[in-house]
Amino acid sequence: MNKVTVNNQHQFDVAIANDILQVNSQNVDLDLLALTGRSSHILHENKSYNVEVVDFDRHEKMAKIKVNGNEYEVKVTTQLDLLLKQLGLDNLNANKVSQIKAPMPGLVLNILVKEGDEVKKGDNLLVLEAMKMENIIKSPTDAVIKKVGVMQGDKIEKNTILIQFG
Repeated sequence: MNKVTVNNQHQFDVAIANDILQVNSQNVDLDLLALTGRSSHILHENKSYNVEVVDFDRHEKMAKIKVNGNEYEVKVTTQLDLLLKQLGLDNLNANKVSQIKAPMPGLVLNILVKEGDEVKKGDNLLVLEAMKMENIIKSPTDAVIKKVGVMQGDKIEKNTILIQFG
């Protein structure tokens, strides 16, 4: 399920299951006719809507669309975005990520870095076992390890600070 925010005011839960569109857990029946790569015509509850994508930023998951001449800003937050936020990694583009927190309770199996190490975005930092699965925690940015807050074998709780960057 995705969270869709319109004009930073209205939020909807949107999902597509078995080719059926659901908005706030309600099935939505509409007829869609793609006119060009950026415009479509939609019929919904006997009403006609001309929809045009004015601007689309795939990286930010944001679009500006016109519906019958009215412009709207639409932002999509996916399940992955919500998980990254829980992990404390919700702004991967930020220059300053100060710490990484445990996404869930678990056991620290292996620490792959030490204080003072320089890491690049995507480098493996540590291995956390949670729910009988090994999860590799990766660096969200280029940084220097300021402090490793856990030791191999530690049993940790959710939101325990694992790594601090300097």
